[in-house]
Amino acid sequence: MKTNANSIKVGNVVNHNQELWTVVKLNHVKPGKGGAFVQTELKNIKDNRKLNERFRSSENIERVILEEKKASFLYKNGSSYFFMDSGNFDQIEINEEIIGDQKNFLIDAMEVVINEYENQVLSIYLPDTCEVEVLEADAVIKGQTVSSSFKPAIVTNNVRIMVPGHIEVGSKIVIRPEDGTYVEKAKT
Repeated sequence: MKTNANSIKVGNVVNHNQELWTVVKLNHVKPGKGGAFVQTELKNIKDNRKLNERFRSSENIERVILEEKKASFLYKNGSSYFFMDSGNFDQIEINEEIIGDQKNFLIDAMEVVINEYENQVLSIYLPDTCEVEVLEADAVIKGQTVSSSFKPAIVTNNVRIMVPGHIEVGSKIVIRPEDGTYVEKAKT
């Protein structure tokens, strides 16, 4: 779908030089002399190369509309991860490279969103938050509060994250899978 350069936004996928790119950063510039332009930072979907590109405001860019599918995580086999399409119950195989570090937070039956373009999986999105169990952490220091400093801990799937000092082994916590940050202690 052709669109004006002024109308693209961060997160859009564009077809530039016969490759798919995600818009990472965007800046509209209107210099005192010359025409306005859009300065973008693009990230290649296949190999994560970055590209800084400048588009004239009047220039048309091909914006790609991705097909989103809801799916559930089933299992892992080697470097392949298998999901079940929630709509037609087909199995979808996704390579570990596409999933990236998010693989550390995949839990059985977790609902995810799979983005496809022309029947090719480009990316997956995990829920905004997920619940994990603390497997290892330093001992709790009496009198330590929620707002004190953070300490390292190891959670489900042997992922190392930082947690507040009052969190102890066996606690269930809520984290953000996109960057592994602590959100809150899980409600029991």
